[in-house]
Amino acid sequence: RGALGQSVVRPFRSRTPGWKVISVDLFENADAHHSIKLSRDAAWHEQAQSVETELTSFFANRNEKLDVVLCVAGGWAGGNLLDPDLFKNTELMWKVSVQTSILAAQIAAKHMNPGGLLVLPGAASALGPTPSFLGYGIAKAAVHHLVSSLASEGSGMPERSTVTSVLPIVLDTPQNRTSMPKANFKNWTPLETVAETLYNWSNGVDRPKNGSLVKIVTKDGITTYVSV
Repeated sequence: RGALGQSVVRPFRSRTPGWKVISVDLFENADAHHSIKLSRDAAWHEQAQSVETELTSFFANRNEKLDVVLCVAGGWAGGNLLDPDLFKNTELMWKVSVQTSILAAQIAAKHMNPGGLLVLPGAASALGPTPSFLGYGIAKAAVHHLVSSLASEGSGMPERSTVTSVLPIVLDTPQNRTSMPKANFKNWTPLETVAETLYNWSNGVDRPKNGSLVKIVTKDGITTYVSV
């Protein structure tokens, strides 16, 4: 239910009658059909169990499964080895990127139809060194590794499913505009553009190959997608 999450939920709910959208976050998402609210103070395994319990209950009397699982959780924190907040920031980045991705992947493994789509949150910057934001780079590189692992035989993913990751450079969020007010916003990717792309992939339009890392590049208001 962050800025990107809210943008992603809207087209799925409004443009495809019959689809049900389930949001999982620390806060309720009123735009979704069903919202699973996690406790911020709960341990990771306790959060995962809470999601599993709610999803099992949700599907108990329905002959349904998920077609798509989208993890768009994230955040950014800087810091090199001398930063006093290095350990706190690294732990936070691990929680918001890696733990959420593994939780989403397990949801897909247990509740997604064969041939479904799982998308995880990577980052273009983590394709190379990130000396001034170590925790962020480490966490996003781990997500990239997770994608390749889940796309390989024996991961537990449903048959014929596709797992991929979107790797933005900078997303045009209110928080980023506040943090970088003098930046060239024409080179930032609008949230609605990402939401539209994920919606298309979910409907089988231009869906990437299994295991792909898809870099999102916006230049002068035009967005392109590059598999890396």
